[in-house]
Amino acid sequence: MLDIKFVRENPDAVKENIKKKFQDNKLELVDKVIELDSQVRAAQQEADSLRANRKNLSKQIGALMGQGKKDEAEALTQSKAQQDDRLAELETQETELRAEITKIMMTIPNMIDPDVPIGKDDSENVEVTRYGEPVVPDFEIPYHIDIMSSFNGVDMDSAGRVAGNGFYYLMGDIARLHSAVLAYARDFMINRGFTYCIPPFMIRGNVVTGVMSFDEMDAMMYKIEGEDLYLIGTSEHSMIGKFIDTIVDEGTLPQTLTSYSPCFRKEKGAHGKEERGVYRIHQFEKQEMIVVCKPEESPMWFNKLWQNTVDLFRSMDIPVRTIECCSGDLADLKVKSFDVEAWSPRQKKYFEVGSCSNLGDAQARRLKIRVKGKDGSKYFAHTLNNTVVAPPRMLIAFLENNLNADGSVNIPEVLRPYMGGTEKLVPKK
Repeated sequence: MLDIKFVRENPDAVKENIKKKFQDNKLELVDKVIELDSQVRAAQQEADSLRANRKNLSKQIGALMGQGKKDEAEALTQSKAQQDDRLAELETQETELRAEITKIMMTIPNMIDPDVPIGKDDSENVEVTRYGEPVVPDFEIPYHIDIMSSFNGVDMDSAGRVAGNGFYYLMGDIARLHSAVLAYARDFMINRGFTYCIPPFMIRGNVVTGVMSFDEMDAMMYKIEGEDLYLIGTSEHSMIGKFIDTIVDEGTLPQTLTSYSPCFRKEKGAHGKEERGVYRIHQFEKQEMIVVCKPEESPMWFNKLWQNTVDLFRSMDIPVRTIECCSGDLADLKVKSFDVEAWSPRQKKYFEVGSCSNLGDAQARRLKIRVKGKDGSKYFAHTLNNTVVAPPRMLIAFLENNLNADGSVNIPEVLRPYMGGTEKLVPKK
């Protein structure tokens, strides 16, 4: 969410930013919110004047009563009562106007980084760098569900009967591999100086609206019926929410946390075969990383975060690339975003396995996360997040890139301690 003062002083820049995000339907909101801001400041000015005048009237009434001038005191008392009524009207008006301003401000997109490529949707995202050599073996790579099934490692049918489409049972070696990847990712991030955390898996509505746009909320979140609670779509939500309504001492920054959680998402819409199976699902587990830092440090942390994911995947022999999201593919709160994509030998293309975002002070402004500087000044923090690893989706890339012609799967050296020393998985059928 932008600062209303910034919008008031830079309306043309805000409108140009909206155009770059191809949301021209929101252009009129800029003028509307500026007009509402003018009204609320006028109401506030009149209310402040009335409050000052009421104090003077109270003193005059007291003096007149002390002098026995009851009639004159009564006249001033009536005048004060009229001013009290007007002040009550202004306070109500001010409250309503501020609520309307906040509602609009939460739909005006954040200012994107000047380096973000301009484009309408993800088809215009830009490849940045490739890491590792993508290989297509001389044998056919089966569909990921078939690979898992060869190890008796997945049961979609039973999950469908129990919970419906978009759920799964992982079994045996595949379930163990799933847990091993998460444990390795946890230790990988701890070794990079991040503090490990297991957060709440449900959050209140004010945290939801603090960390994402209304459109994202509708598309992603599951609400608990009858309660002000939502299942998290990623632990970023509750991890950033951890700092709601706090003043963080500047000396404690940056706050660097890595968190484990299950995640729950609606995942609306129809998808092709390769995005079914365990690729696009309603429930999965993830290791996440978040940073709360000083504004001037957020670009540096952005680069560190996506590099962590690249390094993790490369340590497991998986080729990856980074993609910069264009303006039209950025969620409204984001300043800049990179996707990390893993190589799929089966599809002969890359697919998304993680997303890194710098949100500037948008989340901090909504959640009132402020920093107290050494000089006593207060300012909003910057927040960033990135996926460390999100199985079972990443297992698709892992299995495809480590598959042998005989159906066995190599276990990279870094994962073997988490797999009981196992060097290779051998199919059951």
